[in-house]
Amino acid sequence: MSEGTMQRAAQRDDRDDMRDRRDRRAGRLRRVLVCAAAVPMVFVAAGCSSDSGSDGSGSGSAGQSASADSSGKGSTSASPTVQAARYHKLPKACDTLSNKTLGELIPKGSKSGKEGTSDDVDSRASCSWNSLDSNGVKGSQFRWLNVSLLRFDSDVSRGSGESQAKAYYTKQVQGAQGVTGAKNSQSVPVSGVGNEAMAVRYDLKKKEGTFKQTTVVARVENVVVTLDYNGAGLAGEKTPDATALTKDAQKAVKEVVAAVTSANGTGSGSDAGTTKPSPSKSASKPAGGSSSKTASASPSKSASKKS
Repeated sequence: MSEGTMQRAAQRDDRDDMRDRRDRRAGRLRRVLVCAAAVPMVFVAAGCSSDSGSDGSGSGSAGQSASADSSGKGSTSASPTVQAARYHKLPKACDTLSNKTLGELIPKGSKSGKEGTSDDVDSRASCSWNSLDSNGVKGSQFRWLNVSLLRFDSDVSRGSGESQAKAYYTKQVQGAQGVTGAKNSQSVPVSGVGNEAMAVRYDLKKKEGTFKQTTVVARVENVVVTLDYNGAGLAGEKTPDATALTKDAQKAVKEVVAAVTSANGTGSGSDAGTTKPSPSKSASKPAGGSSSKTASASPSKSASKKS
């Protein structure tokens, strides 16, 4: 074979080899492109599968169910509740003490009870008595007694009647303990009277003489009773015994508390539970923290009335 023929044969072989390599490369490139194109399809299919699940019973359905539950809870949630007040009315203040007790505490004024004015007698009431027992040239014995009752209704914004009464009870006790000019002040818890009770006694010097003052504050459920009792020996009469006055006041306040319970009937408060009482003017007025002039039992005011 001639050299030219061999050279042409070698060139053909080279061309064939180059063609084969191009074909192989093209084939590989097509396979890569096919695979590359197939990959997103897989993801798309997976995404569609996920979407279809959410539309059916997948996570999307759970999300919708959770949203429905949430909206359902919002629409059916209960309104704020508060414990219902146990007592719903008050006794007539001037009838809270027996004639026997009045005769002992107010010997010359047992029938002269003066009822305080009130715009809601089921929420606030008061009664006061004066007694001046004259012994001629020896002087006279003065006594003054005041009974004040304040009842609190339950209110969603202010709380239960009992919680309001507790706060008012504390304020009344503190007021009795902090009377301006009081001397020899003593505070003694009183047992067996309502839920809690405190007797505060002190001396108060006035131009007429030295007055012995006792204030007993008692709470029975949602009602606060404040009893003020004082005495003085005038124009030469001896000063009354503070211990005896305090004992008489404690006895009297027990009767008043019993009258509150009785006025609400046997077993009163058995219906106490959670309710949604509407605000009442009787609850909003006392919650201001101080007793009104119609049911005043403030020790400072009581002392001023003695002058």
